[in-house]
Amino acid sequence: MRVQSLTLVAASAALLAPSTFPDAPPAPLPDPARILLSGAPGRAVPLRADRSGVRVGPLPHVPAVQPARSSTARPDSGTGGRGERTGGDRPVRAAELLARVRDCDPVSRGRYRSDAGAPADIPVCDTRDAVYWKADLDVDCDGRPGDRCNGRTDPHFTPATAYTESDGRPLDAERLPYVVVPGPGDTWDPGEDDVRGGSLAALVHGDRVRYAVVGDVGPTDLIGEASYAAARSLGIPADPAGGGVASDVTYIVFKDTEVRPIEDAAAAGKAGERLARRFVDGG
Repeated sequence: MRVQSLTLVAASAALLAPSTFPDAPPAPLPDPARILLSGAPGRAVPLRADRSGVRVGPLPHVPAVQPARSSTARPDSGTGGRGERTGGDRPVRAAELLARVRDCDPVSRGRYRSDAGAPADIPVCDTRDAVYWKADLDVDCDGRPGDRCNGRTDPHFTPATAYTESDGRPLDAERLPYVVVPGPGDTWDPGEDDVRGGSLAALVHGDRVRYAVVGDVGPTDLIGEASYAAARSLGIPADPAGGGVASDVTYIVFKDTEVRPIEDAAAAGKAGERLARRFVDGG
């Protein structure tokens, strides 16, 4: 597990301001593809042996309380400030995103391990609009049990995720592409950089770009983990017991964003493509 506000509507996205959180989930919204801001308090739960660290259980969701700003506040939807096209008519390519994250301005105060016993050599890097890291991909199958993610297929399976669906159930790792962020610690606190449950992420592996949400929180000293569905979408073996890949996955998490409801993978894909385009264009 691992722990710009936008509102996605049927035709466009609107930017939202940061917010605070209540103890109970918000009432359902008429539009199932809203994007708001949430928070991520830390809470220790059982150890996960294969990652050798404390996992984080379900966390409360807090809705935004400030009014949304108009989407015209910044250039969006693939257009420049004067309305010209900037490549928004085609998908963002892996090479474009990798070029944008070639250099690293570390935001973490130290470095992470990819697995227990591995060298601590992975920094979390910072830009104005996103944080990113380059690591392995371990398959997180935690959450709602299914045919491929359960206690029989995964010896370290936990039927819970740090963030839950709009109905309060754990996320479904088999169907929802999600990434795992480290729990807040001395190395880095994701919440300080507006990275929380439901934050939008772009995953790059080889020539593939896929979009996901932050759906789980993991150990405070390890990084490089994503859901079964995320691994499959990248063409990575998704077997929770022996799948994953040892390197060459780039995780880009856009600050101050949240897909709502978190389980809306289609909304994440649309908003992620829009944010990735703005990211590579330097907007």
